[in-house]
Amino acid sequence: MNDMANNDLEILRHSAAHIMAAAVTELFPETKVAIGPAIEDGFYYDFDRQEPFTVADLEKIEEKMKEIIGKNYLFEHYSVSKEQAVKDFNQKGEKYKSEIASQIEGDTVTIYKSSNFTDLCKGPHIKSTGELKYFKLLSVAGAYWRGDSSKEQLQRIYGTAFLTKEGLDEYLVLLQEAQKRDHRKLGKDLDLFSVNEAIGGGLVLWHPKGALLRDIIESYWKKFNIENGYDLLLTPHIASEELFKISGHIQTYSANMYASMEIEGKPYRLKPMNCPMHLMIYKTKLHSYRELPIRYAELGTVYRFEKSGVLHGLLRVRGFTQDDGHVIISPEQLEEEMLRVFNMAVSCLKTFGFNEYKIYLATRPEKKYVGEIEDWQKAQHSIENALKKTGYEYETDEGGGAFYGPKIDIKIKDAIGRLWQCSTIQFDFNLPERFDISYVDSSGKKKRPYMIHRALLGSLERFVGVLLEHYAGALPLWLSPVQVAIANINEEQEAYCKDLFQKLKQNGIRTILDNRNEKIGHKIRENALQKVPYIAVVGNKEKDLNSVALRARGNKNLGLMLIDAFIALVKEKSMPGLNEL
Repeated sequence: MNDMANNDLEILRHSAAHIMAAAVTELFPETKVAIGPAIEDGFYYDFDRQEPFTVADLEKIEEKMKEIIGKNYLFEHYSVSKEQAVKDFNQKGEKYKSEIASQIEGDTVTIYKSSNFTDLCKGPHIKSTGELKYFKLLSVAGAYWRGDSSKEQLQRIYGTAFLTKEGLDEYLVLLQEAQKRDHRKLGKDLDLFSVNEAIGGGLVLWHPKGALLRDIIESYWKKFNIENGYDLLLTPHIASEELFKISGHIQTYSANMYASMEIEGKPYRLKPMNCPMHLMIYKTKLHSYRELPIRYAELGTVYRFEKSGVLHGLLRVRGFTQDDGHVIISPEQLEEEMLRVFNMAVSCLKTFGFNEYKIYLATRPEKKYVGEIEDWQKAQHSIENALKKTGYEYETDEGGGAFYGPKIDIKIKDAIGRLWQCSTIQFDFNLPERFDISYVDSSGKKKRPYMIHRALLGSLERFVGVLLEHYAGALPLWLSPVQVAIANINEEQEAYCKDLFQKLKQNGIRTILDNRNEKIGHKIRENALQKVPYIAVVGNKEKDLNSVALRARGNKNLGLMLIDAFIALVKEKSMPGLNEL
């Protein structure tokens, strides 16, 4: 979609939010309105209403919106003094609009009106309500005023709107498919993980199969990092608060950190980042330029505060394991190392079956940043040169870098076209200075190195959630916690199946033995629902021929196969990166 179409769509969706608010206040006059922006896939509006909105209410609101659209009211806009706007909204009991108006800079504010509904809004809007044709209200969720959990609890109604009927229909089909792929449902159905309020929101319990899936990913990750020249580290979950004062996290990141705990009179914190500890390891000895780059990697579990309203399965949690890496380099090595890390990230993502990307170069923020502009320009130039050498298209995210350096973001496209942020390659001007790290150059002088933070997968929790939704739970053979289910027809084959089970286990094949006293059709259906890649059915014929009747996921009947051939097949297709059966 071109920029003009994108702009038109944003205006349409913003107008749809306005029309929805008009419908809500007409149907439920006691309701107070808050804010209603366009968002990436649609729009929402926040409302203060004592009674919760129901599914039936959404249907009524949609019908009222259609009525307003049918009357084709003009969107009229005009300016009033800020003082008058505050007074008018207060008189109507619209305290949220009054608060917003009072905080707008300048002496005047812009008002939009259609029908009897007046809203505080910059605009622009469509010319009249009749231009909105293709829309759908989707859901209701809780939200806090200004995103602050200490303030009023509001109700947020989500909807979507499109310029064409085809666009709306395609999106609704995509939404249905996304609901089928919801990793929270799959996690429960496949018995992979759970979150228990008795333990705490955002803290994940990994069940046996989920823990095994994580171990498979972690084992691959460790081997991959070692092969690419990284040294593996292990660091504690807590540290003295002093460490995070040195790093600056106490000063700039404390809202995302958990409260301090006292140990022998000294304050400690759960770590929100691994990098301070990695730099303390670097500082344990003097380093020569000949040693650079020094590459550290750790599967480090960190803890960051997230409000309960934004917690979401594995995708937004409070404790997670970051696939962290830090590279210490000389300034001359920046371009080469950025290219190396980028290629490493893409190679890793491809192994997991992600082959399409949106890549961004995020540059210096306009106001808050550390370091000199000259140094930023040099760093950005080196990173841009590295990106050009990759052959991949990329976009520049002007001002999107962190305050401590420019970065590369890699978003992956999943099976149904959604983008997910995974790999980040972040340059850092800040921490080398704060920790006063150095290396000895070829002339024997101490110099300040550069530093790169990099995450290939992001966090293991989030990445597992993305994997489950990408594959709809039907993970590739090499990632499947259970690769083979052996199912006997009756007791006559039980001894044979137990021997087969041991033989597969000895060959490193992850296997379960389903010898329940159930009909074979029932066993096949249940293991198929568990997304097991291969079901090895054994009757007397298979027992006598030292074979199995093999079924592959997707109801594919592969027929009779001798045991040695079956073992060879599973081993061949279990290689990392082979993502089809």
